[in-house]
Amino acid sequence: PVDGKYGWIVVTAGCFMLMFSMGCVNSYGSYQTYYHAHQFPEEDMSTLAWIGTLQFAVMNAVGIPAGILCERLDSRLVTFLGGIIMGISLIIASFCDSAVWKLILTQGIAFSLGASLVFIPATSIPSQWFVKYRPLAIGIVVAGSGIGGLWLTPATDSMIKNLGTGWSLRITGIIIIAVNSVSSIFMRNRLKVQSRDKVVDFGLLRDIRFMFIFAGSICATTGYFTPFFDMPTYAAKVVHMEENLASNLVTIINAASTAGRVLTGQIAVILGNINALVLCMCIAALSLLVLWLPFETPGTVIACTIIYGFFCGGFISLLPVIIANLWGVNRIATIIGLLYIANFIGTLCGAPSSSAILDNIGHGTNFRPTIAFSGCFMA
Repeated sequence: PVDGKYGWIVVTAGCFMLMFSMGCVNSYGSYQTYYHAHQFPEEDMSTLAWIGTLQFAVMNAVGIPAGILCERLDSRLVTFLGGIIMGISLIIASFCDSAVWKLILTQGIAFSLGASLVFIPATSIPSQWFVKYRPLAIGIVVAGSGIGGLWLTPATDSMIKNLGTGWSLRITGIIIIAVNSVSSIFMRNRLKVQSRDKVVDFGLLRDIRFMFIFAGSICATTGYFTPFFDMPTYAAKVVHMEENLASNLVTIINAASTAGRVLTGQIAVILGNINALVLCMCIAALSLLVLWLPFETPGTVIACTIIYGFFCGGFISLLPVIIANLWGVNRIATIIGLLYIANFIGTLCGAPSSSAILDNIGHGTNFRPTIAFSGCFMA
């Protein structure tokens, strides 16, 4: 039944799935910092950033095939295979410590292919089980990625320092396979999609509402990941924070984002979903341009991480709700997959460009052009 008990089981399973799929993406900054400092010191940050960029970009790029599989096959099988691919890709990556391109293929591309098979069902299927509590349900599911980043980031830091990147990747891969295998059992569709001649309805590209959301998603994701990837390095090099505090800034962002992904759903009930999304993106952008850009103090950096983390979470949690309200839940998996092509474009342009700006214009020490780049696109 709609708004029933089983729906909350689906929400819990989706939360655990995103905890490791998106959580691993959010915690990649720990690997990037170690790779640049110890494993590949001769490589530019922009090169290493491609691993984290591809994790998110490819996951969105194959959103359409993932959505089609979710509609045509048993979604429990699709999510199970996704978890297996994610775990095995990290285990293989643990033995690829001799060249960056090997990590790009395994930790970057292969991981994201599996993550897409988990991410699309986990963010679309819960909408089928709710009407009244849909914003809250989706908020809880996507909060899983923030929760994952919250504990995966310090856990990854600790594993890297004590065991090295190899064992850190292996342990994470094994946990992903175990947790996702159990969670996938409960990821069941409530509605059966009727067979159509068109596998994907590209007629949405003629819908002005969809195209506005599509264009906005490109801009938002272009600037979205810069604070996640660059804030710890900025805090250590420019503000001269202690290493532990600097590395924990990503944890703070993820903690604030976790709260934001749940609470922005309640803001949407009051203001409306689209109004709440616009408000969240504007405040997130202002936190970068007003707090991070002009000031170089520990207090403003921490304040920026909290405010940005809270409101950027609305971008992730409100999009599936908006799609369900505008176009219904019957074909939501393929519609989300089509929309997430925008995220692929934005991510592919964003993080590498941000790192290139830091390397070539900021000469590795002046972060202001990079911050301005991120903030303007988020706005």
